[in-house]
Amino acid sequence: MPELNWLAIVAAAVIAFVLSTVYYLVLARQRADLLGWSVADEGRPPPWKMAVEIIRTAVLAAVVAGLVQLLGITQLDRALQLGVLLWLAFPVVLLSGSVIWDHVPIRLAEIHAGDWLIKLLLISVIVTLWR
Repeated sequence: MPELNWLAIVAAAVIAFVLSTVYYLVLARQRADLLGWSVADEGRPPPWKMAVEIIRTAVLAAVVAGLVQLLGITQLDRALQLGVLLWLAFPVVLLSGSVIWDHVPIRLAEIHAGDWLIKLLLISVIVTLWR
């Protein structure tokens, strides 16, 4: 197992969580319309859901940090390439499958894909540059 910078991982997870929250707040009306909800129906998520989301993001950050170490990535351009490649390989593939097979509205999948792109780019850059 590569030696990981746990402070960078925690910071990346918290920053990604905050930016993701802002992202979904900005797109709350569009997301609610696509899901057939009103923005007021959703309300503030319970604390346990926020805690689970931070843990999920920390796991993601730790995995990306491990890949950065294993691949020897030290430069910003390579970090960005890794973020884009991970985004294409996982969220885009999974979300497109949900559109094709589960009839998820494409606009909803695009909203989630945008969140994933931001997270993966941000995390890749932080764990690469914070040594």
